[in-house]
Amino acid sequence: MAVSAALQRSTPAFRRRTVVRRRGGRLAGAIGLVLALVVALIFAAALSIGLTTPASAQGFTYNPRPPHPLPPRTANDGQMLVQAVEVDYDYNNSRVSAVGNVQLFYNGTSVEADKVIYDQKTKRLHAEGNIRMTDAEGKITYANIMDLSDDYRDGFVDSLRVDTADATRMAATRADRTSGNYTVFENGVYTACAPCKDDPKKPPLWQVKGARIIHDQTDKMLYFENAQLEFFGIPMAYMPYFSTPDPTVKRKTGFLMPSPSEASTYGYGVETPFYWAIAPDYDATFNPRFTTRQGVLLQAEFRQRLINGSYQIRAYGIDQLDPGAFAGQPGDRQFRGGVDTKGQFSLNDKWVWGFDGVLLTDFFFFSDYRLAQYKDSMGSFLSLPTEAISQLYLTGVGDRSYFDARTIYYLSFSGNQQQVPVIHPVVDYFNVLNYPIFGGEVSYKTNFTSLTRNDAAFDPITTTANTLGLCTVASADPLARTPSQCLLRGVPGTYTRLTAEAQWRKSFTDSAGEIWTPFAILRADAIDASISNQPGVSNFLPVGDTQALRVMPTVGLEYRYPFINVQPWGTTTIEPIAQVIIRPNEPYAGKLPNEDAQSLVFDASNLFSVDKFSGYDRVEGGGRANVGAQATTQFDRGGAVKVLFGQSYQLFGLNSFAVHDTINTGVDSGLATPKSDYVASAEYSPNRTYTFSVRSRLDQATLNVQRFEAEGRANFDRWSVSLTYGDYAAQPDLGYLTRREGLLANGSIKLATNWVMTGGARWDLEANKINQYIIGAGYVDDCFVLAANYVTSYTYTAGTTPPVLNHAFMLQIGLRTLATTAASASGATGIQ
Repeated sequence: MAVSAALQRSTPAFRRRTVVRRRGGRLAGAIGLVLALVVALIFAAALSIGLTTPASAQGFTYNPRPPHPLPPRTANDGQMLVQAVEVDYDYNNSRVSAVGNVQLFYNGTSVEADKVIYDQKTKRLHAEGNIRMTDAEGKITYANIMDLSDDYRDGFVDSLRVDTADATRMAATRADRTSGNYTVFENGVYTACAPCKDDPKKPPLWQVKGARIIHDQTDKMLYFENAQLEFFGIPMAYMPYFSTPDPTVKRKTGFLMPSPSEASTYGYGVETPFYWAIAPDYDATFNPRFTTRQGVLLQAEFRQRLINGSYQIRAYGIDQLDPGAFAGQPGDRQFRGGVDTKGQFSLNDKWVWGFDGVLLTDFFFFSDYRLAQYKDSMGSFLSLPTEAISQLYLTGVGDRSYFDARTIYYLSFSGNQQQVPVIHPVVDYFNVLNYPIFGGEVSYKTNFTSLTRNDAAFDPITTTANTLGLCTVASADPLARTPSQCLLRGVPGTYTRLTAEAQWRKSFTDSAGEIWTPFAILRADAIDASISNQPGVSNFLPVGDTQALRVMPTVGLEYRYPFINVQPWGTTTIEPIAQVIIRPNEPYAGKLPNEDAQSLVFDASNLFSVDKFSGYDRVEGGGRANVGAQATTQFDRGGAVKVLFGQSYQLFGLNSFAVHDTINTGVDSGLATPKSDYVASAEYSPNRTYTFSVRSRLDQATLNVQRFEAEGRANFDRWSVSLTYGDYAAQPDLGYLTRREGLLANGSIKLATNWVMTGGARWDLEANKINQYIIGAGYVDDCFVLAANYVTSYTYTAGTTPPVLNHAFMLQIGLRTLATTAASASGATGIQ
């Protein structure tokens, strides 16, 4: 029978049956042996070409497959059920035959055939005619003739076909077994693609043919002779010989698929990974990259899994042949390299500890050679990493509590290492008591932060300061570094703060349906700062040693009164919300370093926050009222609308958001005036397909738009798209001298059954140009991936050097269960 026909053979129909039950006996024993042999033969064939688990093809992955239900577990009691039209005993010739629609059930495995004969003299078992075996794991084996010895050391199977539970298929004209170890498949064919539904005899998308496939069970290896890879039945690649571990091997020493790449700085390159399975609990990968311009980039990775966790270490190194390719850059040196490591370990079911570490000869090494965080260019689209993190941490999570402690060293990818802080530790603890106090919920949290920075970090906030470089450390005029020209983004010296906060809150509803929530908060901060007297720093903060104790008691009341209107078409809830907060002025407002509260965006999401600062270094003071209304409509036929509108009022005392600190947090935020800007948000989801939302902040006096964001998402069967529009007014006190406006779009469309196109772009509407984008296309099905992506991303360097626009092209081909390979090319363009 031809191999192509064997791959498409159907299951025979059952006829009438006569049942014969036997316990033990020669027939039962012989059939048990044949089952074991068939399992041994097919186990090698079923997944014979499986080399590696394929990786994602730059955003494109194989179509998901429905989970395969496991068959019920069958007891291994040695009993067998034999069903056949008749069972004949030939005592003269010492033969036992089961004839006519034979069905055997043994330990979860079933065998069906037209005829089964066991010869007691030669100790051979012969089965023929529509043989079908289904094992306990769901593998189905088809054959025409099967002849085996009763110790299953020798035998053959004709016209073999195997269908596995994970939809891989194997066929061979004949399979021979010798010495109880070697199985040879003649004219073998393997594929992981499903047959064509309209024409089952049509060749699959891809298949591998081999004149001979040899399985060595002792070494657990598969050897292929005269193999060729076919697409739609057309030969595309030929290999006279190759080998791979058999499917029982999860880890095996050997070479992995190579990966080519290209870049203007190192030329053409190819990586040839070698995997070393050292022991069951640890392994290593050696991955040299041979480049045409710079020589060999050595890469090695060691991994070990322990009882309570795992860790890995990666090392890189290259003796560059042409350092001049990186002229004027940190990479202009002969030797470049680095070490990257991480690990995590469990102490028990609630506590884990771990570490991350990075050490480089120069901070451009990873980006120049597309290593570590830069290896996946799609991951860096619109957000390239700015630093590598080395840290040691301990984390615990309880039912009502959380603890995290870590020490952090940031390796700057921009070269401003002296301006980046070293975090000695930062420790957070949060807990909610599981019993009420005065009828309310009590929670408390603490934070301890200590850090050191060598050099001050200034940012310009005027065109003159930016053009003349007045805010750089190397500025010729230190007196120019003043609050009117610069922000002190990072304070030089050592800064330590301990914060403790306790909160009580209780909610109750009165007879009219009004919801009252009184709350009380007590917070204390102990601060110690030793600020270096570097040029310009004294214009922002007192230099030298500073100690401060900051205490902030707070009491408040939140009021909600929901009105519900039920109509035949849906339910609408309108809820006025008012919040009154009473507290003293912020102590030391603007007179202490600000390291963790540098970002403040006032919008509807934090309108009712008691403290709107993002971190602990600033604390909101003074009396304040937050007022707004929220309306929600839920439609009976699906869909919902949610709208929130409100404003915040400074009632008395010092407005913390009007105080200029070292980085002007709160200024230009919309909260610096006694009446804040108006904030609003609206979200509409008519169904699961569409989602629309808008967020805005309007000037309280002129109603001019200060901040506006609109986002729309749609997800259909064949395509999906998201579009975000942002419009932000100038914030000169924060360094944003002009209005910013732009569009960010992402989408994918299924062009045909298996063809997908994706893309994303960011359009700067002020400059009227698209400054970042990605375009990708791919063919995706359940067994094959072909993907191509073109990506742009930016690299920023120290000082006033313009950003560099990087271009990358990536191509990836994947054959499910067989191999995945990728190629990439990249270049850079200076942006003025």
